[in-house]
Amino acid sequence: MVGMSGPYVVRGSVSLPEAELMWRFSRSSGPGGQHVNTSDSQVELRFDLERTEALPEVWKARALERLAGRLVDGVVTVRASEHRSQWRNRETAAVRLAALLAEATAPPPKPRRPTRIPRGINERRLRQKKQRSETKRGRTGRDWG
Repeated sequence: MVGMSGPYVVRGSVSLPEAELMWRFSRSSGPGGQHVNTSDSQVELRFDLERTEALPEVWKARALERLAGRLVDGVVTVRASEHRSQWRNRETAAVRLAALLAEATAPPPKPRRPTRIPRGINERRLRQKKQRSETKRGRTGRDWG
């Protein structure tokens, strides 16, 4: 396609190749005027995640696992129909797909290392509990007789 603003970068130097993107256009139920019923402005973008060579194997495995609920036969689909213009819907769908893949291929977060509670804080807490206990014990009516 002439003049597309791709390539759509997933992360780093990895981008989505135009040849692997499958576009489908249909009538949108979104915004528009008199012309909306005659123009195909809804965009459906499909990307075969299972067979792509654009992503490194580690990323592909991660994405397949994380997007398992969205995949149909290894293909991820994104729709866009917010704009009247087919061109802007194409841009929106491609950017959305790149963002989805960037999130799905991100490395897992580092495991949280539990922090130790400093001994001074624990001792202070116990001291305050003991002081409160003494205050409450002093309120009993046995000495008032």
